[in-house]
Amino acid sequence: MEDVKFTSLGLKENIMKAIDDMGFEEPSHIQSEIIPILLDGHDAIGQAQTGTGKTLAFGAPILNSFVKTKGRMIDSIILTPTRELAIQVNDELNRIGKYSNANIIPVYGGQPIERQIFALKKGVDVVVGTPGRVLDLIRRKLLDLSQIHFLVLDEADEMLNMGFIDDIEDIIKNCSEVRQTMLFSATMPNEIKKLSRKYMKADAKHITIARSTMTVSTVSQFYYEVKQKDRFETLCRILDIDDPSSVIIFCKTKKGVDELVEKMQSRGYNVEGMHGDMNQNQRINTLRKFREKSIEFLAATDVAARGIDVENVSHVINYDLPQDLETYVHRIGRTGRANKEGTAYTLVTPREYMTLKQIEKITKGKIKRKEIPSIDDIFTARYRNMLSRVKETLENDTYKKFVPLATDLDDEYNLVDVAAALMHMVYTNETGYDYKDIDSSSSFVRLFMTVGRMDDLTPKILLQFFNTKANVNREDVGDIDILNKFTFVDVREKVAGEIIEKCRGKRLSGRNVKVEISDKKK
Repeated sequence: MEDVKFTSLGLKENIMKAIDDMGFEEPSHIQSEIIPILLDGHDAIGQAQTGTGKTLAFGAPILNSFVKTKGRMIDSIILTPTRELAIQVNDELNRIGKYSNANIIPVYGGQPIERQIFALKKGVDVVVGTPGRVLDLIRRKLLDLSQIHFLVLDEADEMLNMGFIDDIEDIIKNCSEVRQTMLFSATMPNEIKKLSRKYMKADAKHITIARSTMTVSTVSQFYYEVKQKDRFETLCRILDIDDPSSVIIFCKTKKGVDELVEKMQSRGYNVEGMHGDMNQNQRINTLRKFREKSIEFLAATDVAARGIDVENVSHVINYDLPQDLETYVHRIGRTGRANKEGTAYTLVTPREYMTLKQIEKITKGKIKRKEIPSIDDIFTARYRNMLSRVKETLENDTYKKFVPLATDLDDEYNLVDVAAALMHMVYTNETGYDYKDIDSSSSFVRLFMTVGRMDDLTPKILLQFFNTKANVNREDVGDIDILNKFTFVDVREKVAGEIIEKCRGKRLSGRNVKVEISDKKK
């Protein structure tokens, strides 16, 4: 696995270019195992958990084989259990197919069908959809799958759990018999095995990727919600308030490492970078300096970090989220070694919440929210740090050679003012950023709402509801956990009362919703 690169999988140049743009340096386990099999034309079963990079595993071969033709024949159909996953898969496929000229659309319930019909009539190459909506469009004779080349069943066990098995069979019966079929599932219950035997070729390949386990129980995990434009300042605030001794900062791309190192160095941080474009001598030299503590911060890509074996790394920071769960586990495992405690921080934008939740679900660990440090927080932390260092210095004799200089200043200035001036100089020198853009955040309150997944509620619908009824914007909303019948949502304390007052009893997804402060966490 360690020696496998995307360049060795047999993908065309346009797909490779898109993958490079996405920032992936090497394939995940499922990608390296199944992409060559799919490129050879075999049907395949990929048994792998959520968060292992499955979309790229099937998306790259599909789009690698895509050739634009005249007419309106659909080339591929991907079935997913939920609309959220359909949207996520659609977005990923559009990134993979950036240079392939494929027209890709999602179809799912909860959105006016007329809009999807209009898109289908214009001509579509790849459809990503939920079984119910796909079957509806087939029965209306608006979705013709008789000449498709690829059929993908994504999260097959989840579709089984949600009662879609009959719909899936009806859809498959409408598909071309000469298609290539791919089935992805975290588990393989009997119904899924029967489905694969019935509708997949006899020589279908079965690839199983072992479930990753969290072996970093000594690592405390946290995340910060950030706007993309505030990502760098947030990092600086974290470093300035924690004052960590040895930090690895993970970036998704080589370019990202170079840019981050340049920005951090311009702010006075003692940092160097490591990535795949650096030669072996450069990497060895950088790693030596990091081990010897002559540099405090190391920015790295996942590939470059493979060779890092350093004790006493106090913090790991995911400046960018990784593409799969296994990489996340490997990253944060760089701290908290030898039963020592470690800290892992992850910076996420609102669009990345779903990925973070998948990581949390699979690792069965809690990734706790932390508020972005305010300027006052940073000042207080720095003041305490300086005070501790001053007291430590006063307890030995090393400062006494400066007493004559201090005595000279005593003739002209109050020594309390002199001490304050010196502390100001230290604070300014050791604080890396001219903070002014991010307002200090208020605390969050968890609300309980009597509407859920069974009512076709989505985060987007909920956010629109808050905005329309209570004039509350996305930045004041945190985690959204939509269950079958209920929803828990974190909102800033300053808007909680307004939401309860303005939204309680109003219609949301066809129901009069009850809103109250929750006494429990999901």
